Amino acid sequence: MSLQYSFFSFFFFVVICSYAQVESFTRKDLLLSLSSSSSTTFKIALFADLHYGENAWTNWGPRQDIKSDRVMSLVLDQEKPDFVVFLGDIITANNVPIANASFYWDQAISPTRKRGIPWATIFGNHDDAHFEWPSEWFSASGIPQVQCPLTTSLCSGKVTCSFRGTTRLELMKDEIEKSNLSYSETGPMHLWPSVSNYVLQVTASENPNSTVAFLYFLDSGGGSYPELISNAQVRWFEQKSQEINPGSRIPELVFWHIPSKAYKKVAPMVGVHKPCVGSINKERVAAQEAEWGIMDVLLSRPSVKAIFVGHNHGLDWCCPYKKLWLCFARHTGYGGYGNWPRGARIIEITEQPFSIRSWIRMEEGYKHSEVVLFS
Repeated sequence: MSLQYSFFSFFFFVVICSYAQVESFTRKDLLLSLSSSSSTTFKIALFADLHYGENAWTNWGPRQDIKSDRVMSLVLDQEKPDFVVFLGDIITANNVPIANASFYWDQAISPTRKRGIPWATIFGNHDDAHFEWPSEWFSASGIPQVQCPLTTSLCSGKVTCSFRGTTRLELMKDEIEKSNLSYSETGPMHLWPSVSNYVLQVTASENPNSTVAFLYFLDSGGGSYPELISNAQVRWFEQKSQEINPGSRIPELVFWHIPSKAYKKVAPMVGVHKPCVGSINKERVAAQEAEWGIMDVLLSRPSVKAIFVGHNHGLDWCCPYKKLWLCFARHTGYGGYGNWPRGARIIEITEQPFSIRSWIRMEEGYKHSEVVLFS
């Protein structure tokens, strides 16, 4: 066994087995206050497409996860956000041959949790995808040469793999129960199998009864079910938004993973040019496979200011669409396709005077593509 392989074996044993220690869990009121360090701002970091757990049976896979840890740590230490949103594809489940993929889910959240920063998660199309057998596992004689990731054999004492996968609901419940820093929700039962459908409110620091903004999270599917936002989710959003924000008086931001078809309509042809703001436009928009009315509902509410998605690693622009902004995050993780530099989109809500700004912070330390989404 090489020294390099021994290092990664030890690293994964320490990291993964440590997650077996579950934090005490207390359900909290789902209110987020403006930063105590700066009573007029609330800053959110978006971590998109981390893709932890890829090729865990090789040296390459664990190295990518270490690099992703570094990107998030650098962004968190530079920006010091009040909140983090994990914008889907946190893990690559179709690369994870273990029964409990929450090992990798926990690792992805670890840099945020270690700094005591609260967070929320939504699902992407890879988080509960079915395992895809690598062709290289099959010998010339057609007999599979199964290789389990080290997490299975070291933590459980077993050497057998499980290819059952971990469902959205299992992943979300595990996250919520392990940490009181998680603001994620499983969402209404009638919306399952889409799971991450919920809303959080940001309150004024001096007056907890004064809501500054609402943050909506929607499950855009993929993995175990179609890549779309269902009609049931649309109705849920309509009812919930009317209930908590009648008259559309309070600004609203919306987060999901797979872009809607509206993103195709505003996508720049070549490069990124005004009125769009961004730095990379290296692929076509890979939109949801069907539309069931969510964009019509969002456009009907003047309070909705922007939508934020991931999924396309080679896009990081924000473009205006009628009365709102359509924004991509920045590919944060070293898993997944593409060799573009990694970073994270930052959102800053300012209370007085009210504004919503966004920019991208790169792992090299610099920021770019600042845009005012509402003022």
